[in-house]
Amino acid sequence: MDITVYQMKKGKTYVFHEADMEMALLLLGGAVEFHWEGKIDRAERESVFTGAPYCLHVCRNTKVTVYPMTDSELLLQSTYNEESFTGRFYQPEDCKIEVMGDNQWEGTAKREVLTIFDYKTAPYSKLVLGEVITKAGRWSSYIPHSHDQPEVYYYKFDKPQGFGACFIGDMAYKVRDGCASAIKGGLTHPQVAAPGYNMYYCWMIRHLDNNPWTSRDNDPAHEWLLKE
Repeated sequence: MDITVYQMKKGKTYVFHEADMEMALLLLGGAVEFHWEGKIDRAERESVFTGAPYCLHVCRNTKVTVYPMTDSELLLQSTYNEESFTGRFYQPEDCKIEVMGDNQWEGTAKREVLTIFDYKTAPYSKLVLGEVITKAGRWSSYIPHSHDQPEVYYYKFDKPQGFGACFIGDMAYKVRDGCASAIKGGLTHPQVAAPGYNMYYCWMIRHLDNNPWTSRDNDPAHEWLLKE
């Protein structure tokens, strides 16, 4: 799975074309036009904290030209996939936000979870793409869980000095705006945001061959919390 974040400049043209790779182009902020297969789709998002996502998902050998109408931030997720499929432009109304942890553990794991596409909605894809906003001072990806498939998180904070921490297996790492974490399959990966700072992360999973991501494996040591 390849992941690149582009800081696009207004007035420039960006062309994406991978002969053997499917691509998901997620707007994180700004305003752009996607030109692809004779279509023109416009996306505009003030920020990941104030606007829902727009994402263009296309199969291999599809040329996409992006025209930024303002300085914009775009995340590109791609991977090898021999299967051809009809591309889709996801808009805010296509993405359901689920509030989790609101009524558990005194709200200390309250977060907003949004799935753009996964195995249920796009079984032809090798990828999963979604977003989480972790409320200030709270935990997410909780209770600690793991899965066989590798995952990457890309972080943003609502203030430039914001920070948090990610726990991968037995290791802990400080995360700031623009950081990323690479999570190997089989490792737990809870997250926490520092008080005062809302934390966003884009979560990206690559299905394994004959083993797509469909569920999580909770850490048995912490399953008692689900009964609280």
